[in-house]
Amino acid sequence: MNYVARYGLEFNPFVKNSQDIIIETSDYRQIKQRLNFLMENKGFGVLTGEPGRGKTTVIRHWIKGLSPDRFNVVYTSLSTLTLNEFYKYMAQEFGLEARHRKSDNYKLIQAEINRYHLEKRMTPIFVIDEANHINNNILNDLKMLFNFEMDSRDRAVVLLAGNPSLNNTLRLSANEALRQRITMNYKMSNLNKEDGRMYIQSRLHCAKCDQTVFNESALEAILNASNGIPRVINKICDMALIIGNEQQAEFINADIIMNSVNEIELD
Repeated sequence: MNYVARYGLEFNPFVKNSQDIIIETSDYRQIKQRLNFLMENKGFGVLTGEPGRGKTTVIRHWIKGLSPDRFNVVYTSLSTLTLNEFYKYMAQEFGLEARHRKSDNYKLIQAEINRYHLEKRMTPIFVIDEANHINNNILNDLKMLFNFEMDSRDRAVVLLAGNPSLNNTLRLSANEALRQRITMNYKMSNLNKEDGRMYIQSRLHCAKCDQTVFNESALEAILNASNGIPRVINKICDMALIIGNEQQAEFINADIIMNSVNEIELD
């Protein structure tokens, strides 16, 4: 018997390549409200959080809910590009034929944003993931690239997502002009105990599980060991299912969780 069958699961809900699952924690609801505010008001937004908090997952689900008739999304995580490479990539992802010169791509992108706004009545959304690695030259250019009618109009959404060090970069005096244009800035936090329990139970529910998999002591141990970080919760739970199955345990207890933590070297 494999661990999926033993614990009454249709699939393992704690591995990355399982079905796409989003858990509506209090943090998630706060983020969605702010992203929707940004969507309607346009301009620059910043979403930060330590690794494993689920930034990309939240963004992906938010994008899925956008109307393709109103929004055109351009996503990139290639934040280590040079300035010229960045313009070429953005032009290509925007469906344009990229030019060799930065200035030509700059004009192409601005003209296309204007066309979307004036002719198609659509808002382009540019998502730059891993933006904590972004070149300062790119940050300096962003405020000019998205400057319309002498800075009196916002015709696109630019969402910068990354680790909290991104805010340190934006606080530099060289980025003062860009920082002043940020209309949304949210930092994701770790899950509290209540949300952490809901996170685990909701993932089990999504896998059609109707039996007890983690007892109360196991849940407490998971939340303490993971510090409320979703990615770490997933790793602990995944390993616990494997170890529990090896031990032919009816359910996962705190001892199995501690073995799992040791196995994935979190202690």
